[in-house]
Amino acid sequence: MSTRESALAALHATLAAGLASRNPAPLVLRSETVPQRLPPGGLVVLRDGDTVEETAILSPLSWAIEHRAEVEVTVAGATPATRTALLDALLVAIGNAITADRTLGGAVEWAQPGSPEFQDTEFEGAAAARTALAPVTLWFTTAGSALA
Repeated sequence: MSTRESALAALHATLAAGLASRNPAPLVLRSETVPQRLPPGGLVVLRDGDTVEETAILSPLSWAIEHRAEVEVTVAGATPATRTALLDALLVAIGNAITADRTLGGAVEWAQPGSPEFQDTEFEGAAAARTALAPVTLWFTTAGSALA
C-alpha cells in the first residue's frame, strides 16, 4: 500500500472512530456517491482529493508530500436551524477527532483540518439538506517516488 493510501485510510478510520459515539452516528464513507436517503445522524464522505505539493529531499531520495483530502458532510433536518446545528456539531466532532491525534496513528507527520465551505442541497422528493466541504491537509514523507 502506498504512503498516500495509508494516510487516507488512517484519516477515514479516524473519522469513523471519532464519530461512532454520536447518537445517532453518521454514516462515514470513503469516495462513495451520496445515497438518496440521508441517515438520521448525517453523512460523512471522505474524498481522496489531490496532492498539492511534492518536494524532493535528496540523500537519500524521498518526497515531502502535501495532500489535500476533502471531507463532505451532509445533514438533513426539518428546519434550517436544525440542519445548521447538526452540521456544526459534526464539524466540531470531526475537527476534534483529527486534532486529538494529528499523526493519525503514525500514518502522517501532520494532519490539519481547514475551514469548511457551506451549501444548501436539494434532494428530489426529500427535505432540504445542508452540506459542508472541509479540507484536511495531510503532510507525509515517502521514500523513492512521489507515487509511493
